[in-house]
Amino acid sequence: MANTTTTNTTTGASARDGYVDFIRAFSLLVVVAWHWVFTIIVWEDDGPHATNPIGFTTGLWLVTWLLQVMPLFFYVGGFSHLKAWEKASARGEPIWQFTWRRIKSLAIPGLALLLTWMALGAALQSVYGWEWIGRGVTLVVSPLWFLGVYLMLIALLPIALWVHARADTVVLVVLAGAAGAIDIARFRYDLEWLGLVNMVLVWGLCHQLGFFYERVVNARRSVDWSLLLAGLFGLAGLVGSGLYPGSMVGVPGERSNMAPPTLCIIALVLFQAGVVEVIRPAMQRKLAEERWARASSTINRFSLPLFLFHSTGMAAWLAVRYLVAGENNEATAPTAGWWLTRPLAVIGPLLFTLPVIYLFGKQWIRGGGRGTRPATG
Repeated sequence: MANTTTTNTTTGASARDGYVDFIRAFSLLVVVAWHWVFTIIVWEDDGPHATNPIGFTTGLWLVTWLLQVMPLFFYVGGFSHLKAWEKASARGEPIWQFTWRRIKSLAIPGLALLLTWMALGAALQSVYGWEWIGRGVTLVVSPLWFLGVYLMLIALLPIALWVHARADTVVLVVLAGAAGAIDIARFRYDLEWLGLVNMVLVWGLCHQLGFFYERVVNARRSVDWSLLLAGLFGLAGLVGSGLYPGSMVGVPGERSNMAPPTLCIIALVLFQAGVVEVIRPAMQRKLAEERWARASSTINRFSLPLFLFHSTGMAAWLAVRYLVAGENNEATAPTAGWWLTRPLAVIGPLLFTLPVIYLFGKQWIRGGGRGTRPATG
């Protein structure tokens, strides 16, 4: 049976896909909530280090197959960039101008945040002599790695569009094959530096896959399940081989599927692309309700400042906690009490993030329904 519940699918240059907006909003909330709820700060001699409960809890890595949403975000980002370029091209805007405009919209706030924290860290170290402050600043700005990759994909957009127009699905096959070859060479010959190439190949494939979003939406329902199962079996096979870790987020002391990305991330984006299509009919019925549509719209409006400042708000919250109770009271492993408090763990960081957004991020709040600038997560 054809996938008929696609009324929000972009069919014209000016149309928007409300489901894509929801996926972006959901992805952003997952990223922010993960950082706020599941980050465990461990203080060592050189300062704070971040870990998470994945390495402590048997089998918990399975949830990362759904909650590691960066591949999904790049997937819908590719679709958004394609539709935005089609609109810009219809207006006569050259590709270089379109690309530069989108780079500036993200690079300026990202650089402003990075430079502010670098200056603040240098000042605190100079005044108080805190040798650990550099590690602290690094943790606060570490989510900006995603913004850097996203900017790279935007910069490569002219090439991506050019090869898409000429090679279509062949591009995906070449990128996947090259990424697999990089993994083999890296693991076989211990050439860790080769992993940097997969920053382009793997994330580039996730983004390139978004160019096929409309085809996937309009395909038969069997295609949705085929994507889901192909990705799922691919993940199971790769992880089962013993060459790849099961977790799709980094675990200290273990090989990572994210830094740099591996073939597992390609299987993951196929799995997640299938999942979002399988649940599309149910989710579009929900999004037809005013409260769901309003929630998705609100999150997307605040997406960039929320992503930029959520770690700053968390740092401020932790600073207050340490002043009151000291860092030695910080949990260093997930205990039963720690798990019981997880539903409440968002409150402190949220209360400190909102005023930071109000003071420093208002200019990056999107107008309701205006523009097509992608949310970040």
